[in-house]
Amino acid sequence: MLAYGVAADACDEYVKIGEKTTLECLCKFCEGIISIFEKGYMRRASAEDLQRLHHVGSERGFPRIVGSIDCMHWQWKNCPKAWKRQFTSGQKGTTTVILEAVASYDLWI
Repeated sequence: MLAYGVAADACDEYVKIGEKTTLECLCKFCEGIISIFEKGYMRRASAEDLQRLHHVGSERGFPRIVGSIDCMHWQWKNCPKAWKRQFTSGQKGTTTVILEAVASYDLWI
């Protein structure tokens, strides 16, 4: 589901488990990832974190940079009709949400 962005009921043929079990497994997986990585990686940057990242960036020739950024347009199939014009991408011609991520040199996202 996470890798291909498919619905829970689309996994039943391939994995041979039902929709409810698939959703429960996904929730357990996400809870596990959050419990393992939340304190170190899934938090707001503190002033000390930003100072450290700026220092490392300066040493590497990129002053005042926190990390590299990437973004993508993710198709939003179930976008409410009232919002369709606001989220329609000119290049894609369909409703999308823009996902942005910044990663530091040590993969802190």
